[in-house]
Amino acid sequence: MSELKEYKFSYRELENDSLLNKEDFLLLSKARTATEKAYAPYSNFFVGAAALLANKEIITATNQENASFPAGICAERTLLSTITSLYGAIAIDTIAISYNKQDGNSDRPVSPCGICRQSLIEYESRVKQPIRLILAGMQGKVIIIDDVPALLPLNFSADDLL
Repeated sequence: MSELKEYKFSYRELENDSLLNKEDFLLLSKARTATEKAYAPYSNFFVGAAALLANKEIITATNQENASFPAGICAERTLLSTITSLYGAIAIDTIAISYNKQDGNSDRPVSPCGICRQSLIEYESRVKQPIRLILAGMQGKVIIIDDVPALLPLNFSADDLL
C-alpha cells in the first residue's frame, strides 16, 4: 500500500522592493548593481548575487558564460566559491539574487537553477545555518524564502553517499 505525502512550500511575496527592510533593500540593490559586471554574451541574461555574511561583510558575484555555452557558472555558485575562497566555511545570513535580461523584461523574481539549489543546500548544511533568499528582477515583485531546502525537496546529500 502506498502513502500519499504532501510537500508544502511557503514564501513571502512583496509587491515591490520599497516594502523591504533597510538591510534587505541594500543587499538587493547590491545584487542588482552586480548584474552590470556579469559576462553573459550568449544568453543576455545578466545575473547578480549578493550575500550578507555572519561577519556583516557583503560579497557580490555574477554569472560567467563562455564560448562553450552553456558551460559557465551561475552567479550563485560563483558567490559561494568566492565566499569559501575568502572566508572558508562562514555562515551566510541572506543572499539576494537579481537579473537583468537585456532583450526582455526583468520585472519578476526568478529562482536559482537546480545545480545552484543543490550547491546552496550543501553550503547551508556545511555551515549548519539556514540561508534566507531574496529573489527579484530589476523591478516588480520580490520573493523571500526562509531557507534553501524549501526550493529542493528530497535533495541529495552527503548522507546519501553512506
